[in-house]
Amino acid sequence: MAEAGGGVVRPGAGVTLGVVGGGQLGRMFAHAAQRMGFRVAVLDPERDGPAGQVAQVGIVAAYDDVEACEALAAQVSACTTEFESVPAAALAALERRVPVSPSAAALAICQHRAREKAQFASLGVPTAPHAHIEDDAGLALAQGRELFPGILKTATLGYDGKGQVAVAGAQDLPAAWAALGRQPCLLEQRLDLQLEFSIVVARGRDGATVSLPAQQNLHRGGILAVTEVPAPDVPGAVARQAEGHALALASAMDYVGVLCVEFFLLRDGRLMANEMAPRPHNSGHHSIDACDVSQFELQVRCMTGLPLPQPRQHSAALMLNLLGDLWFAGPHAQPSEPDWPAALALPGTHLHLYGKREARRGRKMGHLTVTAADAPTARAIAAEAARRLGLPAV
Repeated sequence: MAEAGGGVVRPGAGVTLGVVGGGQLGRMFAHAAQRMGFRVAVLDPERDGPAGQVAQVGIVAAYDDVEACEALAAQVSACTTEFESVPAAALAALERRVPVSPSAAALAICQHRAREKAQFASLGVPTAPHAHIEDDAGLALAQGRELFPGILKTATLGYDGKGQVAVAGAQDLPAAWAALGRQPCLLEQRLDLQLEFSIVVARGRDGATVSLPAQQNLHRGGILAVTEVPAPDVPGAVARQAEGHALALASAMDYVGVLCVEFFLLRDGRLMANEMAPRPHNSGHHSIDACDVSQFELQVRCMTGLPLPQPRQHSAALMLNLLGDLWFAGPHAQPSEPDWPAALALPGTHLHLYGKREARRGRKMGHLTVTAADAPTARAIAAEAARRLGLPAV
């Protein structure tokens, strides 16, 4: 196996890459790695997860299982993770055996909102006014600040709208904190948003960086619903400023891998950073079908030390997230498979289902990307695909 901090891991027979986490991001990573000639090993507590279904090696164990981490390290030449909630200590243990990207240190920043906000502040990246709440004294201080209406978020493990409570006024904060279990939280002032968008960058071990185009995002119920690229309403100067922030963050953390930074564009024209994801991101899935190098191929290239070409977007794209709610759209209480043939009859439609056995409301089951020669055509076809599937209007 390669030594930690080693050189290029070349594709070839018997060369295995590891991924900690077995969800859909691990599955799409595995597809990209296998296409390039690598084998893939997955460490995941779930026996039949999306990534485990397609990997050559599956290790079923908890992420903090020391013996399982040792078993993974013994079989791979480099390792990555597919979600930020992997214990940083587990990655640190792997780092002693094989190159791991992103590093445990970078992951520790991105998986904790307070550390993340401190990283933004250290580089002058603007964020929403906020306060940290860890105890009753912090609660009282937050109540005295002009942060209302606001959103109370858990410091860790919050995603897709989970671990968040809207707070109308200072008098509502104690109950909101109690509802989140009085765990460490961040109270953010609610901003007057014009739109949300994201920037995906990749940084190699040699410091080389590349970026995907800015991606305009629409969320429903705190979950990404639609991504459109090129971002129709993001001014070029704003996109370049956001890209600069994302690249600066990657450099400051000595980050290796794919990093997504989510941004808010306010109605008054100001740019604010929201949060980072130390991995490929839902909003970058369009790159599989719309770019000559996807975010998952970039992930493979970063972790192996292979060259990083600048991705070229060859098609306009609009991506529709497919949640489990879609399976319950019919007249029956039991879930039923959506009418995929109706959507796939449209030109430029690309269906990606994640292999999850059970559809549940709010669960990400797949996505549908529409590509076309121009943005208006992609939007029109996506609107018709949404209508045929019973999704909300685009």
